[in-house]
Amino acid sequence: MKFTVIIESDKEGGYVAHCPAIKGCWSQGESVNESLENIQEAIIECLKTLNARATKRI
Repeated sequence: MKFTVIIESDKEGGYVAHCPAIKGCWSQGESVNESLENIQEAIIECLKTLNARATKRI
């Protein structure tokens, strides 16, 4: 799967990343590469959580 990720510099330093396709999926890092790695992990965890919630409803 591919997701669009937006990475922006943070006023307080580092970078903030989010995935608009997944509500509430945010992460951060000290560098662009670190924030990209972190948002990839956050996307995986968000998808696991959404899947678990969907499974409980069935």
